Amino acid sequence: MRHKFLHSLPAILLLLAASCRPTVPSALDLGAGDGWTSQQSFADFELSGQARCSEDDRALIRICQQADCAGYEVILHNGPIDGTTKTGSLAHVRNLYRSLAADGEWFDFDIALRGRNIGVRINGTDVVCYTEPEKPWRAPGHEGERIAPGRIALQGLQGRVELRNLILTPLPEGTKNPADTLAPVNEQKDGIIRLQQRDFPVIDYHVHLKGDLTKEMAHAMSMNYGINYGVAPNAGEGGVGRMLADDAEVYAYHDEISGEPFLFGVQGEGRKWTQTFSPEALGIFEYLFTDAMTIIDHKGRNSRIYRPEEVHFDGISRQQYMDHLVGQTVLILTNEPADIYANPTFLPGVLQAEYEALWTPERVDKILDVLEKYHIALEINPRYKIPSFDIIRKAKARGIKFTFGTNNVDSRFGRLEYALEAIEACGLAPGDIWFPSMSIRSTRPTVIYNHFE
Repeated sequence: MRHKFLHSLPAILLLLAASCRPTVPSALDLGAGDGWTSQQSFADFELSGQARCSEDDRALIRICQQADCAGYEVILHNGPIDGTTKTGSLAHVRNLYRSLAADGEWFDFDIALRGRNIGVRINGTDVVCYTEPEKPWRAPGHEGERIAPGRIALQGLQGRVELRNLILTPLPEGTKNPADTLAPVNEQKDGIIRLQQRDFPVIDYHVHLKGDLTKEMAHAMSMNYGINYGVAPNAGEGGVGRMLADDAEVYAYHDEISGEPFLFGVQGEGRKWTQTFSPEALGIFEYLFTDAMTIIDHKGRNSRIYRPEEVHFDGISRQQYMDHLVGQTVLILTNEPADIYANPTFLPGVLQAEYEALWTPERVDKILDVLEKYHIALEINPRYKIPSFDIIRKAKARGIKFTFGTNNVDSRFGRLEYALEAIEACGLAPGDIWFPSMSIRSTRPTVIYNHFE
C-alpha cells in the first residue's frame, strides 16, 4: 500500500494544486485604461483563456511584474501585416508581425512561465519560445524585462478586448516547455535582440523550405533566434527546391501551411510564371517576389545567370552584357507585378569581382526608377551581401522601402548579419521597412512581354 501511495503522490499534489487554484476573473471586457492585477506573485504558472479583438483593439498581459520591475508584456492585437506588433508577441524581445488570430473571432491563448522559459501559444500553435539567458541584453528603459516571481496583470490599451474562460494554474518547479529545443542565444553578442529592443521589425521574407530545412525546424529556429520568417515556395520553373506548377498546387500548398506561424510569400520563378498562374491564385499569398537571376539573353535563350554554364557572351563585351542585364531587369520589374525585387543587382560569377565598376550610377538609377514608380521593395540579401551600401543609401533617399531576405539553400543560414550591418551603415529606420499592407500588386496589370513556344 505504501508503494502505491507514493506512486500516486504526484497526481494527488496536482489535484490539490488545482483545488487551490488562484482566483482570476473568468471573463473581462477591457477598454482603454481598464485592467486587473493579481494579488499574489507567481513563479511558474500557466494562464490560458480565449480572447476576441479587432484591428483597432489592443491589450497587454503582463507577467513577472514587481514594484521595481515591469516584467514582460504579451500583446493582444490583430489586423493586417502593417508593421505593428501582433497577438502573441513578447514585446521588445520576440515581436511578431503576423497574427494567427482573426479579427472579430474568439481565439485561444496560452502563456506559460517555466523556469527561465516563456512560451506563448495562439490557437494551439507555439508562437513564442523564449529562454532568458543568464545575461540578457536590455536597452536603456527595458531593464525591467526580466524573469522573476511577480504579479500577473491584464490591461486594456485601445478599443475593446474581450477575455473569457480565464484559468490561472501554478506549475510545479522544474516543468519544461516541450517546444524549448535549442540552446539560448548569447544576447551579449547577438544583434537581433538589439533590434527587437528598438522595436525594429526583424523579418526574413526570403526563406525556402529546401535542403534539410523542414517547417518544424524553421519554426524552432524562428522562435529561438527572434527572427520572423517569411516562408515561400517557387511558383514557375527552373529553380531549386519546391516548385509549384499550376493554380491547383498553389491552393494545395496554401492549405498545407496556412496554420503555421510564418508570413506567407511566393516567388515567381523563371520568366513564364505570369502566364502560368492566375492573379487570383497568387493573390492568396501575403506577398510576391521575383528576381532577375533568370533572364532571356541577347540571343533569346533562357539564362539562369547563377549557373556559369548558362552565361554566354558570344562576342559581346562585358559592358554590353551589363546593359542587356539591366534592360531585362527593368522589363521584369515593369511587367511582372511583384512586391519585392529579390537577390537585387546579382551578377554572374564571372562578373562579381567587378560589381562596383559595372553597377554604374546610370544603371543603378534605371533600376531605382522602376522600384520607385511601382512601389516595389528592395531586398537586402545577406547570403550574397547585395545590394551595396551605396545603392541602399540611394534607394533610401528616394523613399524606396526595404525587406531582408536570405534565399537559403538549407537549414545552415545566418541571422541577417549583412542586413544588420546595412541598418547601421545606411541609417535605416523602422519606417524604411516594407510590409504586405503596402502592396499595390493587385492594381498592376500583368503584361506578357515574353513569348514562348
